[in-house]
Amino acid sequence: MAIETEKKYRLDPKRSAKIAKKLERIGATYGGETFEENYLHRGGVLDGRDAVLRLRKTDERNTLTYKESLPSSGDVKHKTEFETEVSDVDAMEAIIRTLGYRLSVVYEKRRRTWHLGSVEIVLDELPFGLYMEIEGTPRMIAQMEKRLGIKNLVSEMRGYPRLTIKYGRMKKSVMEARFANGKPSRKRR
Repeated sequence: MAIETEKKYRLDPKRSAKIAKKLERIGATYGGETFEENYLHRGGVLDGRDAVLRLRKTDERNTLTYKESLPSSGDVKHKTEFETEVSDVDAMEAIIRTLGYRLSVVYEKRRRTWHLGSVEIVLDELPFGLYMEIEGTPRMIAQMEKRLGIKNLVSEMRGYPRLTIKYGRMKKSVMEARFANGKPSRKRR
């Protein structure tokens, strides 16, 4: 069983740009940028758990992910996560529907990724704001906060699905957060 351990922060544009520059200065390796469409499904056993089934589409690859929140203290989140690559998205969507799961949330995201040792740092742009996630052990997350000079930055405990429910718009019984023109208007590094 894979456990994802991460901490999320809401950023303003100025702080996001500063962090991107700081990552370069401290020697983090830039892993590139992706545009994602995330389709989250509910129903069946998922409704009895704090769990979700996500189908993520990017230009490079498509993945199916099961995530279930685990009890955790503080502002570092722990989730069970199983993920696999999907070669035929249409067939996977048909399987998900046939199993009785319903599409409930859709959000788009532009993600820039860096790695420093075994820590992953991502800067995300969603239609409703800018965010950063640091993934690693709680100790590594605290060390990265110190290196980035963000020790006192307030964490965001809600995941993107819950943020989409708060800031998105209902469209045919599905809560959506999409960019106005289909993709963010500007690329950054």
